[in-house]
Amino acid sequence: MFVIVGLGNPTKEYENTRHNAGFMCVDKLADMHDIKIREHKHKALVGKGYIDGKKVILVKPLTYMNNSGESVREVIDFYKVDPETELIIIYDDIDLDVGRLRIRAKGSAGGHNGIKSIISHLGTNVFPRIRVGVGAKPEGGDLVNHVLGHFAGDDKKAMDEATRLASEAARIIITDSIDKAMNLYN
Repeated sequence: MFVIVGLGNPTKEYENTRHNAGFMCVDKLADMHDIKIREHKHKALVGKGYIDGKKVILVKPLTYMNNSGESVREVIDFYKVDPETELIIIYDDIDLDVGRLRIRAKGSAGGHNGIKSIISHLGTNVFPRIRVGVGAKPEGGDLVNHVLGHFAGDDKKAMDEATRLASEAARIIITDSIDKAMNLYN
């Protein structure tokens, strides 16, 4: 079984913002594999289903980004999965161009507060992750306004494609290996 967590912030005001790239990718994965994400448990919205015959739990924490680790810890404990091999975290990255992916098996938080929270609650930085580029803040711009801003124009098109590619990368990690996903998408 795999647990796939998309990071973001709940409530309508944050829908389709840069910081919710993880939510958007998990929603795309759910759509592609006919999985309904509607059960409220573990401080999250949860959906259960199968991807190419492998059981998956899709998770959208409702704890807000900076406390994502609370929800992830509860999910990991409840389903008794190994975070190093059965957990995938999908989240936004301002250090990557809009729509670019970067897949890793482990790593630091890189300044991302959601990942900091997960590392703190799990006690390890070894877990697969798919970073989705949302672009750097504009010169002289405010970082909070940037990550909580919406995509428009070419950026929106690039993100639509990125959610599909991130979903496909997650499928490859589940059905084949993280190495194969890294070779294809990094």
